[in-house]
Amino acid sequence: MNIIIIEDEIKAARSLENLILKLRPDTRIIAKIQSVEGVIDYLSHNPSPDLIFMDIQLSDGISFDIFKSVKVACPVIFCTAFGEYAMDAIKENGIDYLLKPFSETDLQNAFEKVDNFKNFFQKTSENNLLDLLSKINGEENKKKSFLVFKNNKYLTVKTEDIAYIYINYTSPSMVTFKGEQFDLNQSLDQLSAQLSSKQFFRLNRQYLINFSAVKEVEHYFSRKLYVKLTVPTDEKLLIGKEKTAQFLNWLEDR
Repeated sequence: MNIIIIEDEIKAARSLENLILKLRPDTRIIAKIQSVEGVIDYLSHNPSPDLIFMDIQLSDGISFDIFKSVKVACPVIFCTAFGEYAMDAIKENGIDYLLKPFSETDLQNAFEKVDNFKNFFQKTSENNLLDLLSKINGEENKKKSFLVFKNNKYLTVKTEDIAYIYINYTSPSMVTFKGEQFDLNQSLDQLSAQLSSKQFFRLNRQYLINFSAVKEVEHYFSRKLYVKLTVPTDEKLLIGKEKTAQFLNWLEDR
């Protein structure tokens, strides 16, 4: 079994590697990566591993951003000190969720869970583990609307009516195709995890856009892309060269 460890603390990554090799000496740790961008680059240019151990808070962001930029074609065991991301992890190939500090027994149980899923689908020959995960984490489980509050009224906004969501000073706001703007009380990372990755794309740390809002895309300086929406934005929407391929693939994957 080929395994990738995604962990921004070097000592923690080394400790996890040693524990994995102790429990499963026949495995290979093919990469240890510390950043979101590093993972995206690796998965974009290398074959998929059999399993990923993934911390959630990395040196340059939150690991759920990875799933918005590149296809993760294997099950993931999340390892984190924070319990509040469990539901988000389930939506993103998560087969187990280990809270730090976890024990050797916890890790052994996680491996057994992976084995049980694989063995089950090998015996039934109906599907594989990733097919199950895709059904569990499919589009039908994504958020269909948001409850917002403005002018002393509660309103429901359908996700299909959202042109984009952006960081307005310090907190996110959504903008509809009609130009209406509503403040939100969740982080952009949390909102991104709740929305369909086929319909919404995380351009950068500030903007999350709807496919239906994309008007045109132009080449820009330094191999960047300039994205124009059908709804005006306060600033130019630029995509760095390291993310252009994923964005163009997202546009084409209809």
